[in-house]
Amino acid sequence: MCRQFSVALAIYEKDDPAFFDAAMDSILHQTVPPSEVIVVVDGPIPSALNEALLVYEPSPTVRVIRLPENRGHGEARRAGLACCNYDLVALMDADDISTPDRFEKQLSYMEEHPDVSVVGGQIAEFVGDLDNVVGLREVYPTDEEIKKDLKQRCPLNQVTVLFRRADVEAVGGYLDFFCEEDYYLWVRMYLAGMRFANLPDVLVYVRVGEDMYRRRGGIRYFKSEARLQKIMYKEGIISFTRYLVNVAKRLAVQVLLPNRLRSFVFRHFARKSAPAKKEN
Repeated sequence: MCRQFSVALAIYEKDDPAFFDAAMDSILHQTVPPSEVIVVVDGPIPSALNEALLVYEPSPTVRVIRLPENRGHGEARRAGLACCNYDLVALMDADDISTPDRFEKQLSYMEEHPDVSVVGGQIAEFVGDLDNVVGLREVYPTDEEIKKDLKQRCPLNQVTVLFRRADVEAVGGYLDFFCEEDYYLWVRMYLAGMRFANLPDVLVYVRVGEDMYRRRGGIRYFKSEARLQKIMYKEGIISFTRYLVNVAKRLAVQVLLPNRLRSFVFRHFARKSAPAKKEN
């Protein structure tokens, strides 16, 4: 395998320097390492985070793009993608950890399936350290299943995806869409007839906690979700009944539930429980 590819991620002022360091370590120490890593600095960052970044900046593999002000996830992703030199691009977040063979598996799949535009995988959610996995966000493997799942929820785990940049750019790339920039991208690729896949393997370990569930709620988050559901209805992806059901579910979880109950719902209904640890 000799495919060249890029990895793109963004950091902003609230990212933890130690978590960023762990994320970068997981990217750079792969069975098939990336040809380049594009780090977008989304606005001013604290000195501690900047010092963590400066450790990697001299590397010939790492390129740092600094935005003068915080523009949000969609615009940061767009800026990173514009700077990538290779057609295959993998995404990461600044506080997650990729499995050591993640890119090897995804590159092999894309080589064997040239008709697929995006390949993602499963995520394991953990609290504290990797031994404390609290849940799995499972997604369907086949294009047909993914497109059916898209009618109810985001069918890809964004932090696991590797995609063909030309196909993403053909539908306009990442656009600003509050907390829904990835789902909106998959919807546009769906409408363009592009193909998706998810590997059955856990590819990324994702940090979770009360802050994450808090970000998954609120009026602004709900309005963004409802707006995307309306787009899918108008484009004929979902029926009016499905539109009403989808919006009602999101209203209940994102607006009416307090954060603690939202956390319970996500962990027990939107996630598969992690397998019990074996006793020695």
